[in-house]
Formats: sequence, C-alpha cells, structure tokens
Amino acid sequence: MSWLFDPRHLLTLAAVVRLGSFAAAAEELGYTQSAVSQQVAELERRVGARVVVRRPVRATEAGQVLLDAEAAISASMSRAATELAALAEGTGGEVRLGAFISAAASIVPPALARLRASHPAVHITLRELEQRDTHALLFRGEIDLAITFDYEHAPESAPAGLVQEHLMDDPILIVLPVGHPLAGADSVAPADLPSDAWINTEVDVAGLTASAADGDRGSGHRLDFDGTDFRTALNLVAAGLGVALLPRLLLLDAPPSVVVLPMRQPELLRRLYTCRLDTTGVSASIRRLEVYLREAVAEL
Repeated sequence: MSWLFDPRHLLTLAAVVRLGSFAAAAEELGYTQSAVSQQVAELERRVGARVVVRRPVRATEAGQVLLDAEAAISASMSRAATELAALAEGTGGEVRLGAFISAAASIVPPALARLRASHPAVHITLRELEQRDTHALLFRGEIDLAITFDYEHAPESAPAGLVQEHLMDDPILIVLPVGHPLAGADSVAPADLPSDAWINTEVDVAGLTASAADGDRGSGHRLDFDGTDFRTALNLVAAGLGVALLPRLLLLDAPPSVVVLPMRQPELLRRLYTCRLDTTGVSASIRRLEVYLREAVAEL
C-alpha cells in the first residue's frame, strides 16, 4: 500500500463530496468528468479502500480521513500565504471579503469605499455568502476576511484556527404591515400575536413564534417561508401576508408599507463578528478594512 498521493487529488475528492456530484466537481475544477473519476479511483487504489459512495455521493470513513487531511493542508497553505502577504506590507495586492446579504448591503459599502481611498492599488472582491459556507472558504483561502453572526441565545464559537472579533450587536425587531392593529404600539411581545400571524424566519431559533398567544396554528393560514433571504420575508410582510422577526440591519431602509417595532419579552440580539485565519501576521489592507468596518458600524 502506498500512502504517497497527489494533494490535487484531495482537492478533487473534497469538491466531489462538497458538491455531491462528479459532474459538478468537474465543472468547478475545469476537468472532464472522466478525469475526476480517474483521480478518485487513483486515490482509492493508493489508499486501498473506497473513499466515496457513489449513490448518493458521500465520503466513506476512509474518505473522511482524507478530507480532514485536505482541510488541514488547505488551512496551513492559506495561513502561510496570509503571513507572507503580511511580511510584504505593500499597498497593492488583493482583499477578498465575504459577508452575508444584510451586512454586505449596509456596513460593507462605506468600509470598502474607505479602503479604496486609502489603498487605491488594492483589488477588492466582495462575495455574498451563506453563513454555513463562510468558515470553509476561510480555511481554503478563498476569502481573507468574513463577517459572520450568531444569536445571543444560540452562540456559536468559531472553529479552531480562526479568530473572530465582535463587530456589533444587531437587535431583532418585529415587523408588521402598516395597517396592522398593533402598528401604533411602542413595542410588541411575540405572545401579543397569534401563531398563525407569523412568517417564520431563521431568526426564530428559540421557537418563539410557534409558542405565541394561542399556542397552535390558529386558523391554519400561517405562511411557512422555506428560505434564508430576510429580504423575501420583509417583502412578504410588506404585502400584508403576516408579521416576522427580522434583524435591524436589514431594516435600515424598510419600505413605508411596514412598521418596525422593538420586541419585548424576550429581547433578542444577533451578534456580528469579523472572522479570519488565526495567523501571526495580517496584511495592512486587511487590518485597515477591519478598522473601516468598525467605523461604518459606529455611523449607523
């Protein structure tokens, strides 16, 4: 048995498992599907065990060992690249920022404008990301800095190898259609509204809307929203289809057809962070961007 294998084959295996498809991995990597199959087969020959179950595509136990090795290699290489860039301390280079949608639309633009002014030679890339993808992209070196979040009542620590720093607290508010009977209140508790009034969103980690005043689905007209884009939920409220819990950052430019009220009993917070690889050196442009993000938050 030979344990010497090409690290590029590990990248191929990671793409196959992550995308759940040999064809999708081939398209992403720029290979033919047969080339991807050959690389996986070569890995299996050298390891002496199956690394992928084909239908549905998933890693075997041996494959997971290789995926863990690939993640460690990618993180080490990304860390080395980051530290080398920090040694250069130049004014050029590239900054790749990842952010979820409401952060990308609010605090990111003024921060990037400041970075462009102070580092005009830096090439800037902004990627709108789903939260679940962010840590993997940092480890693979595909982004340099990310804005992440968790909820105060459901904290999530960054994985080992990453460092996150608190950026801001983002209160969760109740959003109602402008003609709602409670639109004139100073604040609203979830229990003030029947359960069938709610448009569920991923904010509802604590199950608040499921345990509202009447304790059930009421008349059965509740709208179940299966998605992650808060803007869609906001537009559903604006159309008069229900009420929702949404973060304040999304509501800075709320349409006039909704009313935004503080929530009481309980009060919920979404917490935002900057997150990057835990390295001994950080490039000047990344450091400046972290400062500019904090300045943008202070101006909200």
